[in-house]
Amino acid sequence: MSSNDIGRIMLPNGRSLSRMAYGVWRLSEAQDCSVSANLARIDACLAQGITTFDHADIYGDYSCEALFGEAIKAQPSLKDRIEIVTKTDIMLLSSKWPDTRVKHYDTSPAHVTASVERSLSRMGVEVIDLLLIHRPDPLMDAQALGRCLDGLIDTGKLRGAGVSNFMPWEVDLLQSCMRHTLQTNQLELSLLHTAPFINGQLAHAQQHRMPVMAWSPLGGGRLHSQAHTPGTAAARLAPKLAALAQAAGTDTTAVAMAWLMHHPVHILPVMGTNQPERIARFSDAERVPMDRQTWYELYELANGHEVP
Repeated sequence: MSSNDIGRIMLPNGRSLSRMAYGVWRLSEAQDCSVSANLARIDACLAQGITTFDHADIYGDYSCEALFGEAIKAQPSLKDRIEIVTKTDIMLLSSKWPDTRVKHYDTSPAHVTASVERSLSRMGVEVIDLLLIHRPDPLMDAQALGRCLDGLIDTGKLRGAGVSNFMPWEVDLLQSCMRHTLQTNQLELSLLHTAPFINGQLAHAQQHRMPVMAWSPLGGGRLHSQAHTPGTAAARLAPKLAALAQAAGTDTTAVAMAWLMHHPVHILPVMGTNQPERIARFSDAERVPMDRQTWYELYELANGHEVP
């Protein structure tokens, strides 16, 4: 492992993901989303050992998987160097789906299977490392979905399956209908969204030795954009984050990521930016000292009160 390698997290199935992931949800919004520009973003990740790329079929109005796929097709050797995570079940109102009258979720086997085939085709790969069910579906037939996911793993379309935004009982329901172990639960988790620390989601993940992926780990950018807005959690946190960043010779983003990564459940932040110079600093989080009391100082500032 090189000095700037971000490290790995083991999954229940014995495979691994990089300690952080690159989220592609903003790829279609880049000023330059050419193949060469996207290859530069991928290379900036790989230079730090960040090999996990987080997708969803809906990102960029169903366009980001294809943009990423063009880069892979231009450099096929990448397929052996990266892990691809993607998601399914959200149906957006979109010109791509003219028959969709209302935003909804679809966890039917027919939709999930077709979605996997589309993702494989868009990205030009033969297997998806992890397919996540993007949102809990009130109409989910757990037995049917479980059989579908098991079958997709058995036939080699997927290396594993997981969920996103699920509560513990929803994870347990789907897992009870599967032979293969669910690999992760991807949650909204940051200094500005701390509910999973006490609502049972992280406790359940730790009980089942299931790593957690954290989406929006900077609070959708509010950790920075609201840093000077009086009365906000971001403003309360800003001085402490700045002091810790200065002491570590890095920036506040790295401190916020180090705070998440300190948790014993092995939280894997999903970072999204189109700027290679910002991507190149993701691994700074690994060199930010974080002890128990520092963690609780930030937790107290985030919540606006001391723990009971």
